[in-house]
Amino acid sequence: MTHTFKEFSTNAIFNIGNETDLRSFETAKQCELYTFIWAKSEAIDLTIDSVPFTVPSYSILALTPIQYLQYNGGKDVIIYQFNSEFYCIKDHDQEVSCVGILFFGNTNIPIIHLDHNEQQKFDTLHEVFIDELETEDNIQAEMLRMLMARFIIKSTRLLKAKEGITESPKSSKVDLLREFNFLVEQHFKTEHGVAFYAEKLFKSPKTLSNNFAKLNRSPLQIIHNRIVLETQRQLVYTDKTAKEIAYDIGFEDASHLSRLFKKSTSMSPSDYKKRLKTTS
Repeated sequence: MTHTFKEFSTNAIFNIGNETDLRSFETAKQCELYTFIWAKSEAIDLTIDSVPFTVPSYSILALTPIQYLQYNGGKDVIIYQFNSEFYCIKDHDQEVSCVGILFFGNTNIPIIHLDHNEQQKFDTLHEVFIDELETEDNIQAEMLRMLMARFIIKSTRLLKAKEGITESPKSSKVDLLREFNFLVEQHFKTEHGVAFYAEKLFKSPKTLSNNFAKLNRSPLQIIHNRIVLETQRQLVYTDKTAKEIAYDIGFEDASHLSRLFKKSTSMSPSDYKKRLKTTS
């Protein structure tokens, strides 16, 4: 059963559904909403941005509105979906600290595994969500947003623990990484060098690289990974030529994107597109 909350004054949308709602993704399409896919007692098979992916049982996957999702199979799943009007990730980041961790990271697909203790906590939180969705009053929207904040905070904490990210009240390295990831998401189509982002963060490129090295990251690699990911998405899901994609991502010379793409995938964009046609 799907539970839906809509706030017409703000165009806010929040849905809780199940595997039935995933069937609309049997053909790949963009999520369009922030999406949590919670695999309960069995694994869920998906394709995310053209890459096959399995969500293990008792795990939660987080996706952004721009990512392409295809549902391939699996049952016993809970889906949470919402738009920015319901809960703006950027505006609420001071509360939940998830930008660049759960959302806008783009260097990997965030997945949160729940042990037995956490399963019980999330199950309880889910029951409260359902109760609030069935209770229509003048504070329903506020209550649902508070519950979503709690869900995101708990998910982010578990993901940070999994990745070995420990945060003190002023964990500058982690905050720097999160801010950098978010800036890349905003500007990767026009800014391809580390210097731009370093200036935005009031750091030198060397300082940025040194800080990221301690977190096993490279600023330039994060930028390149985001560019390659966008190229792959457009090659798979649009009819644009390699030259058109290069222009869209801010390369005046398509050969520059081609070299970057080939370094990452061992194929040129054109060859990647040809392979897609032969395997489809």
